[in-house]
Amino acid sequence: MLTATSPVKGYEQIGILEAVARVLHEPVVSVLDVPSHTNSAVDGYALRGDDLPKAGNLVKMPVVGVALAGKPFAETVLPGQAVRITTGAPMPAGTDTVLMQEHIDMEGDRICIAGGRHRPGENVRMAGEDVRQGETILDQGRYLTPPDVGLIASIGIGEVKVKRRPRIALLSTGNELHSIGRSLGVGGVYDSNRYTLNSALKRLSVKVMDQGIVPDDPELLREALLRAATMADVVISTGGVSVGEADFVKDVLRSIGHIYFWKVAMKPGRPLAFGSIGSSVFIGLPGNPVAVMVNYYQFVLPLLERKMGIVERPVLPTLKATSTERLVKKPGRTEYQRGILERGQSGEWLVRTSGKQGSGILRSMSLANGMIVLEHGRSTVEPGEIVDVLPFACLM
Repeated sequence: MLTATSPVKGYEQIGILEAVARVLHEPVVSVLDVPSHTNSAVDGYALRGDDLPKAGNLVKMPVVGVALAGKPFAETVLPGQAVRITTGAPMPAGTDTVLMQEHIDMEGDRICIAGGRHRPGENVRMAGEDVRQGETILDQGRYLTPPDVGLIASIGIGEVKVKRRPRIALLSTGNELHSIGRSLGVGGVYDSNRYTLNSALKRLSVKVMDQGIVPDDPELLREALLRAATMADVVISTGGVSVGEADFVKDVLRSIGHIYFWKVAMKPGRPLAFGSIGSSVFIGLPGNPVAVMVNYYQFVLPLLERKMGIVERPVLPTLKATSTERLVKKPGRTEYQRGILERGQSGEWLVRTSGKQGSGILRSMSLANGMIVLEHGRSTVEPGEIVDVLPFACLM
């Protein structure tokens, strides 16, 4: 899926306050040193490191002035003198060391320094210590985080070029589906899939184009998919990808585009269609709500990150947890059970399921705080066995 997907082309230039969660189109190169001047890392007293006494000795040193952030001490500090200094203030000429005020005793206008406690050069931030002028601080394809935005601001840059937002067309299929606000007929259900997917997609830097509900009619489905493909980089549908009499997505996709595969060895979410319509990537998700969400996080999210142009995917850590109950599973497929992860009395991770695990029980996702990942070859898990858990905090 990743091989068949290429990043979007095109970019826009935006202010850095709008840049979080966007993807850099080009590297950011620093135009200055950060810090721009050598300064104090703490509140304390600046002096010459050579004036520090040896272990066992005590020195009393006069304080001859004050250096503040934004208002430096203008004179040169002579041997045997000290200057009161605040965090971020430029180091006065003649000084190279700052002693923390908490570690100093005062005697009138003099500081008392005990030998052996301090070392030359301590508590000083050197010019360019964080960033050097001309250094690339953020690479092309970087997914911008709040610290990244602050880093860009620290070099005085107010605008950056970011990749355009991929366009995602979203539609649901099925005669039984109804939009919110309409009364349900016999056998009808409200369409939850577009709402869960819309909500998940809002966490990404993409533009969602909601195409509504398409009935189980091959011609209407064909028209809807072609229309969506003309406007979107990625087309996502839910429902109609299994082997039922009203499951037309696979056959329609073959007639208007290409299909690369349509089943995966996992539960829930076995029916998953992947292909293309013209220049658009197509993903056909199952109709069951839990299967939709599991497939989204395991397959669609990595693909969309690739389409956004993210070069280095965020790491999704799993935790080792002890199962507190029996988890029934057949070998031969990877299974994602919805779980509730919590700390035991000794600090160890414990996990149990969030209730019934049917692929249509969306509440099992709402109650859970993670997915229990049961590997392809694994069979039933007994209480006390260790399992992998993917916390939702890393995904949602």
